[in-house]
Amino acid sequence: MSEIPGPGSCRSSVELQIERVIVASLEQATVNVRCLRGPVRRGARFNRLSGSAQAIDLALTQTVVYGHRVATLDTGLTAFVTLRGEGIQHLKSGTPASGWQVIEGTNPVS
Repeated sequence: MSEIPGPGSCRSSVELQIERVIVASLEQATVNVRCLRGPVRRGARFNRLSGSAQAIDLALTQTVVYGHRVATLDTGLTAFVTLRGEGIQHLKSGTPASGWQVIEGTNPVS
């Protein structure tokens, strides 16, 4: 007998590498990112930040690729994304010397 999937089982794990934090306020930031594991959809929630024990709870509200808003960001592509939520102040721009932060989370349930 097979199990019925639970509500969280349709979520996929996603990762974005932060290259540069462009604009930041207490609750929202526009960030230049590279998609390491995707596709990442609008509404994705991020709750882990590499190299940090700080709690974050960020939602992806917008993705812009080459000047166009898109609903999905595929693996390997770079984009400007808008993140909103708690923990914005922990996001930092990276360099080859310092390394890059990676935020990890899940896509919204389809």
